[in-house]
Amino acid sequence: MIFALSRRSLAVGIGVSVLTACAPSRSLIRLAVFKTPTCACCTAWIDQMRQAGFEAEVTELPSLRSLRTSHGLPDHLASCHTTLVAGYVIEGHVPAADVRRLLAERPHAVGLAVPGMPLGSPGMETPEGKRDRFETLLVLKDGKTRVFASHGSAEDV
Repeated sequence: MIFALSRRSLAVGIGVSVLTACAPSRSLIRLAVFKTPTCACCTAWIDQMRQAGFEAEVTELPSLRSLRTSHGLPDHLASCHTTLVAGYVIEGHVPAADVRRLLAERPHAVGLAVPGMPLGSPGMETPEGKRDRFETLLVLKDGKTRVFASHGSAEDV
């Protein structure tokens, strides 16, 4: 009887090990973030992305224009930092939830952009809590955009 109990325990242990090994792991999503050396709001956005579970490798460049252009992002959508993740470009202060949704849905697109630097967007918070309404844009392969997500409300402004 002791032998049977040992075999049963061994079988359960092996089963748990196999299930654990086969279970999908929730690995960190790696971001390659490019920013200029003097941008403090970029650092605040990176900190928030890390807190949201992303892993960020940061590279400082004197200018981001050629990087954006080489990845198909039109100049009029520019912001202060550019991020590459899983074949997409993330431009500016895009919320972490929008990046996660993009990666889950995998649309045929260049990526996401929050042009400019809207107050209250991730990394652009103000001490008094002022928030501008802003949209995260899905940047299509032909350079056109469509609204991917809207943020803020009339009460926030």
